[in-house]
Amino acid sequence: MRWITWLALALALTATIGAGRAGGGMLDGFEIGHVPGGVGATVSDFSYEWEDVAFASRVWEHATPDGGHAVDLTVIVLRGDRLTDADALRDFLAAYHECDPATWRPTQIGNWPGFMSDNQLFWLVQPGVAVDVRADPGRFRIHDLLAAATSIRPAPSHD
Repeated sequence: MRWITWLALALALTATIGAGRAGGGMLDGFEIGHVPGGVGATVSDFSYEWEDVAFASRVWEHATPDGGHAVDLTVIVLRGDRLTDADALRDFLAAYHECDPATWRPTQIGNWPGFMSDNQLFWLVQPGVAVDVRADPGRFRIHDLLAAATSIRPAPSHD
């Protein structure tokens, strides 16, 4: 029940602050409406495939004192026939991340079924299409993750 409260708070925050910091732009047919303040200015896009699922990824990083970079926020659009429902998505991501699927709690993003942890939220938009959002838990709180995730929407088609 606590996560429903967090989700309601994130939706209220998103509605209140609008795009907050500049939105994250378009990524593979999805509009990223909100990026939490404090994410790094280095933004990179990647495309790759694993186990017949295509990934379109956008990553925000900040510079570290040692001259490197650290990831603040990652948004991924996944597309593949094996993503048939939320459970199939969870099982796929558990194999991809080599982690126990029990670490994620069921949730809803709008009408979409999904799962979440303290630093990751992912959901099935429709069979074959999913979104995965991760934030560095050392730099961002759960409400930052929720605000970013709930701002992501399929882009209107231009038929």
